[in-house]
Amino acid sequence: MSSTEEFGDFFYAAPDGLRLHARVYGEAKSGHWPVICLPGLTRNARDFHELALYLSMRSPVPRQVVAFDYRGRGQSAYDPDVSHYNVGVEASDILAGLAALGIEGAVFIGTSRGGLIIHVLGALRPAVLKAIVLNDIGPVIEPAGLAHIQSYLERAPRPKTFPEAMDAQRSVHGKDFSKLSDADWRRMVGALYRETAQGLLPDFDPKLVDTVANLDLSQPLPALWPQFEALAAIPLLAIRGANSKLLSAETLDGMRKRHPMMEAMTIDGQGHAPFLETGSLPSDIATFLDRAERGRQTK
Repeated sequence: MSSTEEFGDFFYAAPDGLRLHARVYGEAKSGHWPVICLPGLTRNARDFHELALYLSMRSPVPRQVVAFDYRGRGQSAYDPDVSHYNVGVEASDILAGLAALGIEGAVFIGTSRGGLIIHVLGALRPAVLKAIVLNDIGPVIEPAGLAHIQSYLERAPRPKTFPEAMDAQRSVHGKDFSKLSDADWRRMVGALYRETAQGLLPDFDPKLVDTVANLDLSQPLPALWPQFEALAAIPLLAIRGANSKLLSAETLDGMRKRHPMMEAMTIDGQGHAPFLETGSLPSDIATFLDRAERGRQTK
């Protein structure tokens, strides 16, 4: 495992042999749950960098943090079979990574697709989930939100420089993310793109776009209420962007009714999905994790 002072790069083999990557922040802490960070559809481990630094180094209870790159994203290998880009395969990949790291249970933070993977993990290996943070995702995905993602990916800008990339992201997402600063947009662009000899490129396999473009949004999307209800015994924090098109306020209310221990936050001035390193979110998440861990230890 190669490393910097802030994190180490960990490579491991998926069940089918594909080479996958994760970032590991901090050391395993005896008696404290580690944190597993799962990004959105086309995103990668870099999205969690600032939050991971806080949770692993600055929080009153420092924790080891592992942020995964799914297959076809970040430093993980691209899959020649596009059909493998699905949440079932990706959940199995995460379990393989946890086994390689020797992690039997952890807190899981899932943004968008990452939250869907958590629902799958709850069915495959519920004991691995000690506490859950769902970032702008729930059992019901609004078709309007998915259509917005489809449209953006199909017409994604091709900026040549980071300033152009920041302007492009603002033009598409600025209305939903009115509270973001220049530094926030800069971090977003730094996580989304990689520099190549041909200029900036989105840091994911272009074939991923096909997996979304082929969805038929004229048909109702399957809801995951049974899978969500199976998480009812696990401490859960749900975070929703006030301007989210993917997670509705109605779905969030339904989640509260079905999960007696769920806590919820709505983040003003942000859409899908809130930047977890902004405002008080790092300390709020850390406080939730500490409270959940103490609560489980007293039972």
